[in-house]
Amino acid sequence: MTDGPQLPMQVRAPDLPTRVRIHEVGARDGLQNEKTVVPTEVKAEFIHRLADAGLSTVEATSFVHPKWVPQLADAEDLFPLLHDLQGAAELPVLVPNARGLDRALALGARRIAVFGSATETFASRNLNRTIDESLAMFEPVVARAKQDSIHVRGYLSMCFGDPWEGPVPVPQVVRVAKALVDLGCDELSLGDTIGVATPGHVQSLLAHLNEAGVPTQAIGVHFHDTYGQALANTLAALQHGVTTVDASAGGLGGCPYAKSATGNLATEDLVWMLNGLGIETGVDLGRLTATSAWMAERLGRPSPSRTVRALSHKDLSHKES
Repeated sequence: MTDGPQLPMQVRAPDLPTRVRIHEVGARDGLQNEKTVVPTEVKAEFIHRLADAGLSTVEATSFVHPKWVPQLADAEDLFPLLHDLQGAAELPVLVPNARGLDRALALGARRIAVFGSATETFASRNLNRTIDESLAMFEPVVARAKQDSIHVRGYLSMCFGDPWEGPVPVPQVVRVAKALVDLGCDELSLGDTIGVATPGHVQSLLAHLNEAGVPTQAIGVHFHDTYGQALANTLAALQHGVTTVDASAGGLGGCPYAKSATGNLATEDLVWMLNGLGIETGVDLGRLTATSAWMAERLGRPSPSRTVRALSHKDLSHKES
């Protein structure tokens, strides 16, 4: 079969959003787990190519201490290389604490994200704090950002399962999610960090968040594809009214603090599904696929995205290491 411009055929499903904003995380969450350090110039070109493909939100980097995530130690060098994208794309950055916020603001960042946990074990391993201690750490960061009219996203990991604690009770997730919103986060990203969510679980959590006063329009979803459920879970979220979906170009990424976590939902796979549903994204799938194939070459292995493999005319199998 030849995949021409007519494919996939568009068939609208009832009660779905007409447009979805993709929060592209490949340049940060996707690359942070790479063992070989990617040159700063390659990262900058990757982000430019993603923006050129029509992605309006591209998470650029993290201002975490270099010893924790060496791949992102070049944040101060990278961010100035992206100044020409201001206005063309939003470039959020992750800030772990007040020092990270200082570094980001000094370079002109206008969108930040803090990273919390729904479980105590992951909070301890990732942040060296309890859940409540981490929330206390975020409070002045969010407050100062809001004073400067900075958009704040709150990441919440381990929302559906934890490799150490197992199933995570929905009320436990709702408590931490509501606390992040009450701190002043404009947006909340629900993370299925180890990819164990299923559609019914997704819709149950979303319903309970609504009951707790967290509006659907403030929620984004961040699924990993460990068990092949990421697209099914995304569709469940869309059916609930969610219009922000995190994805990673080429399916890059995992989680350096959760060894069972495999790659993020591939942006190309998401766009293919949304195109078939007639949902607008503003993303040029051809350009995006070419970008992920280009990055796969630089990483020396094929892209794990099924759509990239299906649409790419270049055989990258000989690059695999």
